[in-house]
Amino acid sequence: MNAIEFILAGMLAAATPFLLAALGEMVAERAGVLNLGVEGLMAFGAVLAFIIVYQGGGHLLGFVVAGLGSAVLSLLFAFVTLGFRANQVAAGLAIGILGQGLSALFGKTYESLTVRGLPKLALPGLSELPVIGGLFVQDIVVWISLAATLALWAIFAYSKIGLIVRAVGENPKAAHAIGYSVISVRVLAIAFGGAMAGFAGAYASVVYTPLWADGMIAGRGWIAIALVVFGTWLTGRIFLGACLFGAVSLMGLAAQATGLDVPSQLLSSLPYLVTIIVLGIISADRRLLKLNGVASLGEPFER
Repeated sequence: MNAIEFILAGMLAAATPFLLAALGEMVAERAGVLNLGVEGLMAFGAVLAFIIVYQGGGHLLGFVVAGLGSAVLSLLFAFVTLGFRANQVAAGLAIGILGQGLSALFGKTYESLTVRGLPKLALPGLSELPVIGGLFVQDIVVWISLAATLALWAIFAYSKIGLIVRAVGENPKAAHAIGYSVISVRVLAIAFGGAMAGFAGAYASVVYTPLWADGMIAGRGWIAIALVVFGTWLTGRIFLGACLFGAVSLMGLAAQATGLDVPSQLLSSLPYLVTIIVLGIISADRRLLKLNGVASLGEPFER
């Protein structure tokens, strides 16, 4: 397997934590809420899932507990920002720090322990294709994340639910005037974003790298937030961005495997360098941001 085949085979799996967390954050931001606590929510979900799986509860239960736990933690953010109209940036950072602290506390006794991952599922015929065949050999969570991406695209493009969420994010006063509960919609959007972050953390700790190490999320939550801006709040672009960052995160391993004499620290920093560059390019096009941006993002709602 050459470097290109290696990157293609692992790209979707590497992209899945970014994709799940970014999709959840996209829904929250579409409803007008900026939650910067994604990193901590992922870390909290990761440790909950690892504990459940390590104790013999199984991967399904691990993912469920991770999603519920992170959703509950995100509701604390909702209570502070929607109930008391606290600053969303400060509250999100606080929730992120809290999640990371709880992760370190709960995971202390599980440091360096491992669990069994999930088997790969191959699509008959497609998995035998040269070069790109590895793209079609993935675990079930990857396939579910792809289905979730399509489902969210359809919801925002064609359903009444998507229209309501967008209306709440664009003009909450108008949405309230025609009878929609802005607070309820935003609470549900925040909880959904928290659950997705929990799923992303769970995937990172019990499937992608099935071991526990403090700080294993390693900035993925921040990259997920950046992905939402990179994708200009559009599901398809967020998916492509996640694939890009997934591929970039594997380039370091591919370079080392081919014997390139590049410092490992530089290779490890590639995803973050790409994040800065991409955000700079996207931010330079104000027209694109205004076209797809959320008008009331980060603003508290007052009846």
